[in-house]
Amino acid sequence: MLQAQMLRDPSTYGELKLEETGAVNPENGRQYPWKHGFLAFLEEEDAEGSNKKYLELYNRIARFYRLSNKAYFALKFGGERSYRAQFLSSLELRDGQRVLETSVGSGDNFPYLRAKAELYGLDISSGMLKQAVCNVKRWKLQAHLFQGTAERLPFRDNSFDCVYHVGGINYFSDPLAAVLEMIRVAKPGTRLMIADETEKLVKGTYGKVPVVKGYFQQGEEMPGMLGLIPPNMLEIEYKEVCKGLMYCITFRKP
Repeated sequence: MLQAQMLRDPSTYGELKLEETGAVNPENGRQYPWKHGFLAFLEEEDAEGSNKKYLELYNRIARFYRLSNKAYFALKFGGERSYRAQFLSSLELRDGQRVLETSVGSGDNFPYLRAKAELYGLDISSGMLKQAVCNVKRWKLQAHLFQGTAERLPFRDNSFDCVYHVGGINYFSDPLAAVLEMIRVAKPGTRLMIADETEKLVKGTYGKVPVVKGYFQQGEEMPGMLGLIPPNMLEIEYKEVCKGLMYCITFRKP
């Protein structure tokens, strides 16, 4: 069961109260409703910059996202399990721990986690979250799902035993803020992981797919994610996985 003490108002980081209709900030009356099985901390019309652009993309492709990915992973990597293991194996996670995935999408990483954990997932796209709600039910998993931006997470400090991100941070409006938020909500000593597409994948594949190529413009620079990891983090490591199509950064919160 979702516990109110886990949550914070992403606008003020004030405490929230859970009600049947959603979460309420008792100080200012701000309400965040349940929608389609997830708690919504974002009105999509309020999204700005790159977040708005890619929210529109993922809402557009949500219904066929998982099937198209499964076919691609089968052809390119011999299957989905083989693909996801190349970055999920970097996680430190044990049974009963609390894990957060930012940009959870349709929840496709959850079945491949090597522990029976308490699952939390956040994404900006309502279309993708609707798919995640259906998927976790089909997989007989339990997960707490939220709509919001990774730059302002609706959780209290030091809440999660494992925090990770797969795909999307390259094109956030503020990737540095998203990294700092991941660190904020992780418990001290937590190993965090960020994985996303390399330029090889973006230019070689996304730039050629008719449905999405307009969202990945030629000359659009990708952030140097390794340089966004604060220098006080421990055990910072960078590697390329999935035939050089993905990078995987891991580091530990002091």
